[in-house]
Amino acid sequence: MSGVPKVYGWCPGALRPMMSGDGLVVRIRAPLGRLTPDQARGIADLSETHGNGLLDLSARANLQMRGIREDRHEALLSGLRDLGLLDREEAAEARRNIMLTPFWAEGDDSAAIAGDLAKALTAATNLKLPGKFGFAVDCGPAPVLQNAAADIRIERKSSSLILRPDGATHGMPVTRDIAASEAINLARWFLETGGATGGRGRMKAHIAKGMQLPSGYRSVSEQSGQEAKPGPVEAGLLVALEFGQMSAKTLKALADQGPLRLTPWRMLLIEGASNIAPLPGLILDATDPRLRVSACTGAPGCLQALSATRDLARDLAPHVPDGAHLHVSGCAKGCAHPGPAPLTLTATACDTFALIRHGTAADEPLEPPLSARTLRAAPERLTEGS
Repeated sequence: MSGVPKVYGWCPGALRPMMSGDGLVVRIRAPLGRLTPDQARGIADLSETHGNGLLDLSARANLQMRGIREDRHEALLSGLRDLGLLDREEAAEARRNIMLTPFWAEGDDSAAIAGDLAKALTAATNLKLPGKFGFAVDCGPAPVLQNAAADIRIERKSSSLILRPDGATHGMPVTRDIAASEAINLARWFLETGGATGGRGRMKAHIAKGMQLPSGYRSVSEQSGQEAKPGPVEAGLLVALEFGQMSAKTLKALADQGPLRLTPWRMLLIEGASNIAPLPGLILDATDPRLRVSACTGAPGCLQALSATRDLARDLAPHVPDGAHLHVSGCAKGCAHPGPAPLTLTATACDTFALIRHGTAADEPLEPPLSARTLRAAPERLTEGS
């Protein structure tokens, strides 16, 4: 594959933004993954004032502001501080990498443990975790975050809770009161046993080396999960965003419907809502073909991308078979869908893509690259011979 992309090894934050093709990317890690209507409106205003008015939902259930101008970053931080959405310092922000099931309820195990874990990570000033190292708190009746990237997972097993390293089938039983502290202990074990090298490292790869877990990790985890789709849920209404992106105007309109919970599925949960009028970029129908495609920002918005991606993904979506998924990636990093997909198109040049079946964006194709024009004219090329 040509055009080897740069791998940063860390995720942007608010205090440590990342430069992209359209300006700075500023990531907001909302407490409990929740925005009040006033916070959501405030973010929308800040996005329009200091950026390009576009916002992304990340695969880690965070909100990213795009196109932030460098000379406006300090003013943006002041605005986020006023909204209660800014950590004290950069290292604390990086450690507080927690994904919470969006189906939590006030006072339940998930919310309580996530709150305890956020406080513990903020206080753990000597815990030097890799930039992408994250925690998932998923203690509802059935797990929903198992396909989302995380290194340490706190899940439910029948009527009890279990702490599990990502990549391991066994975990340690924990109670609500000790789950956060034991998660910190497991993170320290990861570091002490050589899980991180040069500031990088993931738990799943560490476990795959055959590392022996600490004593107590003997309970078999229950691995079955649920698939989220747009529509009514107990806490409100799940709505999807086309390619996980929305305008500031759409965010303001959604804030008028109620508090918003961020999810790793490029969906928002609107608390207490049961119905909503169509809005630009919003997907309300669980059968919408756009749910069968993933696409990164692409060129020119991303400095790594070799081609535009989203127009092609939108055009090909109706031709993706039910039950399949198409990932269109601007480079071999595959940010929009890091794992294998039934169908992947990886840009090799402007409007030219390698077709990969049942692989990642970095895998080798089995045939020469195809032009975007060819794919649009003959979308059946996607599934020929598969």
